[in-house]
Amino acid sequence: MKAFAIKAIGILLMLTALALTLSRAPDRAVETLVARWAPPPSDFIEVKGLVVHVRDEGPRDDPLPVVLIHGTSASLHTWEGWVKVLKTQRRVITLDLPAFGLTGPFAGQYKTDDYRGDTYARFVLDVLDQLQVQRFVVGGNSLGGEVAWRMAFIAHDRVERLILVDSAGLPIERASVPLGWWIARTPGLSWLAEEVLPRALVAQGLAKVVGHPERITAEQVDRYFELTLRQGNRRALGQRLRQMDNGEDAARLKNLTLPTLILWGGQDRLFIPELAKRFQASIAGSQLVMFDDLGHIPHEEDPARTVVPVREFLGLK
Repeated sequence: MKAFAIKAIGILLMLTALALTLSRAPDRAVETLVARWAPPPSDFIEVKGLVVHVRDEGPRDDPLPVVLIHGTSASLHTWEGWVKVLKTQRRVITLDLPAFGLTGPFAGQYKTDDYRGDTYARFVLDVLDQLQVQRFVVGGNSLGGEVAWRMAFIAHDRVERLILVDSAGLPIERASVPLGWWIARTPGLSWLAEEVLPRALVAQGLAKVVGHPERITAEQVDRYFELTLRQGNRRALGQRLRQMDNGEDAARLKNLTLPTLILWGGQDRLFIPELAKRFQASIAGSQLVMFDDLGHIPHEEDPARTVVPVREFLGLK
């Protein structure tokens, strides 16, 4: 019996090693990803020595451009549905945050190991300085929402309106965290996230953050999978996840007095809908719109429906 158990364990270890070998996914050079994921109107600009992937669309004479910031493990592509509608009347700027998409990890004049919320907020302000944008509307999803409200706090004289989509930044007691994130932030296991990335794990993670998993397309999975493999992104993601402060600066929200629109997916299992009400209570005069059947990325899951209150909020006809 003992010999059988030892043999079984040996076979299990061999199968595990084989699975890891087959799932090994090395980093990809950014040059190999540009053709598919950065067609026009994508552009790359240098900001303090860091090359940043941006899209700047719509009328250049717009005095209040709309800046949209993606969430963790996403990219500027998440806003394509909204941009298609908004750019007919407004200038819309989207970008890949450092550690994500085609921008990659912080470099140049930026500290290479600092992925805190305020650091991201100041980075986006640097990008807007480079684009010579003084005042603007800013919106964001998840991490991007937290970056957006931090920008409104840090540079209150520059932010005219705020849009929060299933935003981070409040203390969270429970959340259904994707397995890949859990591995990336766990000491002793983060190396695994940097070497192994089954495409099926990415698909599983996407299914957790939408209300209708059956609508996920193969191209969506490809995008999240391939951009995660951009050289340096997985290591930087681990650093970001370990630096999350779980709402330590949430008291700042009480100081925000600008017009604010809060959008939330009623099926969000990562940031439960109760958080939407807490954001609304924290920001005086804010509006809340709930989409009962959508998940954590409602703007990507159903852009046509979720952009409607945004158009109204911006006074567009």
